Amino acid sequence: MLIEERQLALEALEPGMFVSRIDVPWGETPFALQGLRIDSRADVEALRPYTLTAVVDFARSVRPDGRNLLLSLGYRAPSGQPMPKPRQYPEPGPIEEELPRARRAFGDAAGLTQQLQEDLRHGRRLDLEQLSAAVEPVVASVLRNPDAYFWLATLRHRDPYVYRHALNCAALSAALGRQVGLPAEPLVELAGAALLMDIGMPLLPDGLCNHGLLLLPGQRQQMQNHIDLGLQQLVDQTGVSDAQREWITHHHERHDGSGYPAAQAGNEIPLFARVLGLVDTFDALCSDRPHQRAVSRHEALQTLYRERDCLFQAELVEQFGLALGVYPTGTLVELSSGEVAVVTQQNGARRLFPKVTVLTRPDKSINPGFAELDLWLDASSEGGKRTILRAVRSGAYGLDVAQLFLANP
Repeated sequence: MLIEERQLALEALEPGMFVSRIDVPWGETPFALQGLRIDSRADVEALRPYTLTAVVDFARSVRPDGRNLLLSLGYRAPSGQPMPKPRQYPEPGPIEEELPRARRAFGDAAGLTQQLQEDLRHGRRLDLEQLSAAVEPVVASVLRNPDAYFWLATLRHRDPYVYRHALNCAALSAALGRQVGLPAEPLVELAGAALLMDIGMPLLPDGLCNHGLLLLPGQRQQMQNHIDLGLQQLVDQTGVSDAQREWITHHHERHDGSGYPAAQAGNEIPLFARVLGLVDTFDALCSDRPHQRAVSRHEALQTLYRERDCLFQAELVEQFGLALGVYPTGTLVELSSGEVAVVTQQNGARRLFPKVTVLTRPDKSINPGFAELDLWLDASSEGGKRTILRAVRSGAYGLDVAQLFLANP
């Protein structure tokens, strides 16, 4: 019989192990409520102030072989094709190096998305010949440095939701694919599907998408029709594959079978459809809409964790959390000094110590210096040791990150 849990000393923890319990409640630590995946010795050292031992859940631990990870996620290679060889992506370089390329990629993809929306509004046939060409630079940028794209997304949060959401989902799906080691080619196809999965939304009756109250049964059915309306726009489109249509069809299925249109459950749902459903929900939670105030990216991740093995596959949620970091880029955080900062870049080996830009003084007044701070280096310096106390909601203390940085480029 396989022993799924075992208590180990911290010194015995190895990369890939999933720590499910420690000596204190997770709520009294800066870690996720559902546990911690060990990626490096830095994660072990981060646990040390809180515990001497850790309970490892081997059923949720990741094997070193990336193919096993894809298999555990339920990846099925297209008929006649072998399982892709996992790609080990290098650590991202400085975000400043990638920002110009990410900005160009964002602009081109945004232009295509806006054109598609215009064509829909005017009843014109969609031109998707350029879909892959527009998506490829976005995927390439995310594979080089995910932080660059998500920092730009933070600065562009006031763009219209309908196409900002499509672009964000395309980039988020690529970031998750990067985390699990998928090569670029299938990720371009996945990101293209993300760009199109809600293409039917603008065709719904006016006001239905932004309905602020609970939907009546008839309205709920109307809302679900956005999938069929979107698929009708993709019929006989040479720029869209049959696989993409399948993923779009099932991106509202849920792990427990509660989704639609076919009430599929678990691995019945194609893996890439599960990815689309996950990033769709995450970005919607992070977006201001007439009926919903945005939550922080950190809080949105916590919401997904609470739905593990209910609405979303646990292993997929865990990999998504690893892809974005404990405090995803663009998250407002309050430091132990009382200052408020925004996360600008992840630290892959030390996920609790990202790079941030300090926005306020301890009394929460704006500090126009906007000092850049590497929390890991600060923790190692004399008189430093500022840490993240908590993530705060977007707009907390009257802080508008986009406005502050566009006014102070």
